[in-house]
Amino acid sequence: MNKAKDGFIKRRLKGVKYSLKGILILITTEDSIKAQFLIGLFVIILGFVFNISSTEWMVQLTIIGLVLVAEALNTAVEKVADFIHPEFHNKIGIIKDVAAGAAGLAAIISIIIGCIIYIPKIIDLFS
Repeated sequence: MNKAKDGFIKRRLKGVKYSLKGILILITTEDSIKAQFLIGLFVIILGFVFNISSTEWMVQLTIIGLVLVAEALNTAVEKVADFIHPEFHNKIGIIKDVAAGAAGLAAIISIIIGCIIYIPKIIDLFS
């Protein structure tokens, strides 16, 4: 795995390489990540359109990251579960449902925060 002679910086750079590879795999192969990524881009555009505050930007970007990370972890759990037990198994199904539930919770929280940020701005637009 890591050779003793590899320096700290070299090992970190390899880690970044693997991380970027994982992100590329997610964005190019997983429909849920593609959808959440596009929604995130849309909300970022909304942030520019509505000129949200620095605090709102920080919250919005954190929540976008939360949703993408939750979706990525859900995908990883599903892949591991399918590898370990390819046929249907009730316990594997529960594990996969819980992982999907975590991603769902992140999405629900993001919708609530989006409403907190944007509904007042939309109301102001029409008043």
